[in-house]
Amino acid sequence: MFKSLFNVKFNWPVYLLTGIIVRMIFFGISWYSYFAVMISIYQFLLLFNAIGHVIPVRYLLGSFMCLQFFVGATLAYNGLDQYQYQFYVMRIPEEEYFSYVIPAVLMFIAGLHLNAGNLKGEQIDEKGITYFVQKRPRLPYYFIGFGFVSSIVANFFSSELAFVFYLIGSFKFIGLFLLVLGSENLKPLPMAIVIGSIVSSSLGSGMFHDLLTWVVFTASVYGIKYKFRQNIKIAGATAFIVLVALIQVMKGVYRQAIGGEAGKAGLATFAKLAQDQNQGDKGLFSFNRLAENNVRINQGFIITNIMITVPNRVPFQNGAQMLELFEAAILPRIIAPNKLRAGDRSTFVKYSGIALRQGTSMGLSSVGDAYINFGVIGGCIFMFFLGLMYNIILQMFGKYSVRYPILILFTALSFYYPIRPDCELQTILGHLFKSIMLITFVVIVWKNQFSIPLRMSKWMPSRPAL
Repeated sequence: MFKSLFNVKFNWPVYLLTGIIVRMIFFGISWYSYFAVMISIYQFLLLFNAIGHVIPVRYLLGSFMCLQFFVGATLAYNGLDQYQYQFYVMRIPEEEYFSYVIPAVLMFIAGLHLNAGNLKGEQIDEKGITYFVQKRPRLPYYFIGFGFVSSIVANFFSSELAFVFYLIGSFKFIGLFLLVLGSENLKPLPMAIVIGSIVSSSLGSGMFHDLLTWVVFTASVYGIKYKFRQNIKIAGATAFIVLVALIQVMKGVYRQAIGGEAGKAGLATFAKLAQDQNQGDKGLFSFNRLAENNVRINQGFIITNIMITVPNRVPFQNGAQMLELFEAAILPRIIAPNKLRAGDRSTFVKYSGIALRQGTSMGLSSVGDAYINFGVIGGCIFMFFLGLMYNIILQMFGKYSVRYPILILFTALSFYYPIRPDCELQTILGHLFKSIMLITFVVIVWKNQFSIPLRMSKWMPSRPAL
């Protein structure tokens, strides 16, 4: 039933030894924190093992949940809260927080993996994609070109229509993935152009989530193609962790520096600021600086503020607010002109009690919205069904990829935003539903272009997922 979650190839002795070492080194932490850390390590190891075998959507969803609700919160409860602002600290006792969040996240992960088999919807049919690219060698370049044009065009439209072009802009990554998987030779130039574009846009906006997410998906595709060895994966994981840490400690300073002056944005500015920060009283990666930035991976402080606001000052919504979220995600504004807007500050302030400063944006998260509507028990049940919904969507990708093998690559497009647990649920669901509609439209219109002959569709993926 949970084959993809409890894989027989998982190195249990190493994991159990790690658990003993963690308990011995951090003997003073509570059992709540200890279990949260061990669940997180388990998810991280599953993700690490999956790189080079599948596009690890489920493991990314679970790992990001653990990072922002378990790891950040554990660090906060065990000393790092003293480095945070008043409203950025954990506002309720540790046992009360983890008594809700641990089962909620575990239920979400269980829903993700229920009857998922060997990660249905994440396995790539390398032979089918190779055949596809050989028959349509120009299509990957068309995807890359359309992606670039759409990214530029999106800036000239209102938010509703711009979002469609924003999604099409991600087609450039699908084109890159097709080139990587379907070609015998390494394609460094397309990779440099596509990755360079996301680096440039991230530096221009000061928002780095898309960059980090696409780096993981791109690394996964390259790993599948070139069968990364363990030492390569360890080196890559280490480099990625350093990159994440660098971005986290520099993000606030960089955004403040570029402000509204687009001319200042860029790699040179980022590098200069990093050099200046490293020469200050605190080193770039000093304990104090990292401790101050723990709030950037800790979504838990928002949950604690929600739990002291609801139901003490605002009653449980019993599904009413959740209906508003689904309305905002599914219905176009022409049908529902009064639906919630992305980044609605009033909704966040109402349920969290946190007064946001000008220019600051935060989300209640799916875990927070689940509690607001249904409380502790009902919230956990909702999280299970949310995970199950993602699971079913992934399985549908897997089902139709038999005839349309490149569909698996589009899971990255559909889920690169939903894997971020710190975002608003209506925005996450809106991205997911709209991306699926766009993909469905593209496949229906160009059915003959995307399908492969039935005799080819009988191929099985060329290697097992794990």
